[in-house]
Amino acid sequence: MALRALTGPDLDLDLEQLLDAAAVLGPAFLRDPGSSPALPWDRFGAWVHCVCVVGFDLELGQAVEIIYPPHAKLSDKEKTSICYLSFPDSNSGCLGDTQFCFRIRQSASKKNPLDCLYDRDAPVYLKTDSAHYYGYVYFRQVRDKSLKRGYFQKSLVLISKLPYVNFFHFLLKLIAPEYFDKNEPYLEAVCHDIDHWPAPIPGRILTLPTTGVIIKVRIPTGQDKPGATQIIQSADEVESQVSFALPTVHEVDLFRCFCPIFFHIQMLWELVLLGEPLVVMAPSPAESSETVLALVCCVSPLKYCSDFRPYFTIHDSEFKEYTTRTQAPPSVILGVTNPFFAKTLQHWPHIIRIGDMKPAGDIPKQVKVKKLKNLKTLDSKPGVYTSYKTYLGKDEEIIKQVQKGIQQKRPSEAQCVILRRYFLELTQSFIIPLERYVASLMPLQKSISPWKSPPQLKPFSEDEFMKTLEKAGPQLTSRLKGDWIGLYRQFLKSPNFDGWFRSRWKEMTQKLEALHLEALCEADLLIWIQKHTEVEVVDLVLKLKEKLFQAKQQCLPVKQDTLQKLQMHIEAIILSLPEDLQSILLKNGTT
Repeated sequence: MALRALTGPDLDLDLEQLLDAAAVLGPAFLRDPGSSPALPWDRFGAWVHCVCVVGFDLELGQAVEIIYPPHAKLSDKEKTSICYLSFPDSNSGCLGDTQFCFRIRQSASKKNPLDCLYDRDAPVYLKTDSAHYYGYVYFRQVRDKSLKRGYFQKSLVLISKLPYVNFFHFLLKLIAPEYFDKNEPYLEAVCHDIDHWPAPIPGRILTLPTTGVIIKVRIPTGQDKPGATQIIQSADEVESQVSFALPTVHEVDLFRCFCPIFFHIQMLWELVLLGEPLVVMAPSPAESSETVLALVCCVSPLKYCSDFRPYFTIHDSEFKEYTTRTQAPPSVILGVTNPFFAKTLQHWPHIIRIGDMKPAGDIPKQVKVKKLKNLKTLDSKPGVYTSYKTYLGKDEEIIKQVQKGIQQKRPSEAQCVILRRYFLELTQSFIIPLERYVASLMPLQKSISPWKSPPQLKPFSEDEFMKTLEKAGPQLTSRLKGDWIGLYRQFLKSPNFDGWFRSRWKEMTQKLEALHLEALCEADLLIWIQKHTEVEVVDLVLKLKEKLFQAKQQCLPVKQDTLQKLQMHIEAIILSLPEDLQSILLKNGTT
């Protein structure tokens, strides 16, 4: 029988799936997910769902020409979305090679039972996305007189549940040009290389060989200091192999993305934090997707919990849902390039217009916030079109710091670090009072008894939280003045708060379960069973076995020694029972 998690739908993972995986991959894989699975494509599937080649057919239009590996499953709806999103809009005029990213809903949520093992130590914003696919695109359009259309147009697309934007763009930059020259045999070779990679386990330096080149990456962990950059030391490699060490798997170039609108970055931070509907109008998918991803990143380490589409087209399956005027715009960030959207999304409250991104050394002009009625077409001037009034006073220091860097020709990487640190400190100043209050909802450890169910967390009270802000609010860590109380009240209504609180609630509930397990392990259960009936003892065995299942199923934060000790308790109690009961309980399995 499949046991279900008790702490909410997010943990509703079928135990039988996990045990099936353990049977296939072996117990060594569950102890160390970086070890070798037994079946082909298991390692590939940990990184990439599939690779698609999308071409242009004069009769059919955009069409998926290749899906690799051939057994990879995509619904017709997913294939259609991939087709349309893998090519820039015709007005973009993207000649040469272009890279960008899109994100689509999965037709049916496909949970991999091993995702919880990969996600266990990952920061919340880097966990696998069980409801969406990311599409990482390398599009080539070059003149070719031998073709009827006069152009060669093709995209190589990596479909993955992992939000490792920087890593996959780098990988495509290595393999796509070679693929366009060497075709399908080369693609097969790359896929077989990926199938020999170690699993994407956070905290380890991973060596990923790809057709004679070695990529070294480290996926951050939830325990890493926020904002820290991992320095990967390159070990001595075979001389014939070129080695690249990527400083990040997921971060985008914040300075390049925000440079055209950086006078308004604090307002944009508020809009993203509150989950306000935002549309980014840009001249190309590369610029729209980079800007949307930069917006999502600006509230890190908080996870942006609403939907976001780095590149969105009129052919998207959610087009009607997201552009209807019969209801308020949804909490979503859209990146668009088609001029049609200037009219279709005119009713949206916040619109960012991005012009062509200039070299990092150019000094942008200060652009005022503009009224929405001034936005008539996609040819309107770059800027932010909104009537939003910020809750916090403007931080002039960050503006001066970035401007000074531009004048002094400070490297773009250094400007990125400044912006990333600014957003991090702003987000932390905002979230720390919430973290402090939510931690106070945790019961005292002394209230945890092995003989009772784990105690319940106290409920969240908005009024009680607001009272804590007077003495322990963001003013302790931030120099910004303004209506912090109003910002918090609006945030508590947002999808970002809902997602953050659900995540914290789940973590604390799991911590309570883990502490309860430890209390059970320290208790003298053999003395307890001497004072209770056989029915009560059997009930205890079943409950202990269920707790052991759940601890493994939910990847609870417990030591392996604790689980082994609990297993020994179960076996000792079973052996104290009559033989007929022993055989029944042992037949049902002991773990």
